[in-house]
Amino acid sequence: MTLRDLGWNDDFGKAFEEVVKDGWVPGRLIRETKINFSALLDDAEEVDCVVGGKVWHDASCDAELPAVGDWVAIDLGAGENDEHIIRARLPRQTCFSRKAPGKSSEEQVMAANVDIVVVVTDAGPDFNLRRMERYFTIIQKSGARCVVLVNKSDLFEPGVNEKAREEIQDLSPDAEVYVTSATRHEGLEVLKSYLKPGITLTMVGSSGVGKSTLVNQLLGEEWLWTGEVNEVTGKGRHTTVARELVVLEDGGMLVDNPGIREVQMWTDEDTLRDSFADVEDLTNQCKFRDCKHQGDKGCAIEAAVKAGELDPARYEGYLRLDEEIEELNFRRKKRQMIVERWGKRNKRVKARNREDRIELEKEERGEL
Repeated sequence: MTLRDLGWNDDFGKAFEEVVKDGWVPGRLIRETKINFSALLDDAEEVDCVVGGKVWHDASCDAELPAVGDWVAIDLGAGENDEHIIRARLPRQTCFSRKAPGKSSEEQVMAANVDIVVVVTDAGPDFNLRRMERYFTIIQKSGARCVVLVNKSDLFEPGVNEKAREEIQDLSPDAEVYVTSATRHEGLEVLKSYLKPGITLTMVGSSGVGKSTLVNQLLGEEWLWTGEVNEVTGKGRHTTVARELVVLEDGGMLVDNPGIREVQMWTDEDTLRDSFADVEDLTNQCKFRDCKHQGDKGCAIEAAVKAGELDPARYEGYLRLDEEIEELNFRRKKRQMIVERWGKRNKRVKARNREDRIELEKEERGEL
């Protein structure tokens, strides 16, 4: 197995040449624990490594630290007991992220340098177009290709499955949407058609939609424990608890993610407008530029809703996402102000301590 089988390309090669020093080798991070990472090197050699001090200090936030899927420069220890140290993280070509759960303003990287993001859902309890809009928006921001599996088709009538597929497809014409059944191995065939040497795929979705079953089928073994699914809620008892990049025997790589309960936005206004181009086009047709779309004269949004040309739920979803992005931007600015304030305070404290120390030294020398 070569580096190119792991996704290495000329752009990564150029980035590595800019930072490389004697004893450093490129590697791709495949696993993260509380204390270290595991990385694959050329010829499939696996090593454990830790993040170097400079990488820690240069990162302005957790999202800039190495993550599963990243390519890094590793300083191999010379001795048998010497640690292997990550000296640099190479620039990411794609980055699939969401806002960290809760009220933080931090970015959570779910997969780095992935080519394809596969969203697994079903036509039953998990079906939620507003959640799909969120997935489409952050996948578009990531730069990766989007594939959707409407799974568990064996549990629902064909018409129900097809209706779900069509509604999801209408939300994002660029996405590739399939109706599948993991128990019939239909999802496996779809995934295999995308997986080739050097291609990295990640799968996301709620617990209980068959994601772990698909992973088991791809790996050809019971890699993840799966259990019974509640017939009422449709949720499974099995979950993936950590991210890991796995190299598949037939080519390609898989980054599996834990079940996602909330898809909070980590994107910007431009990506939101691109994802909701139909809504954005209507806002540009309003009579007044500052139209609030709430009873304003000549509002194109309200006219489209009344004419049945725009789903009111889709527009409400757009407004909610817009509000989330605005709130996220506010929290970012607030956090930056706090960081800058503490930085200035620390500088003043250091300067005051230095002056006090100089005065004390002068006093001890009898100069005062």
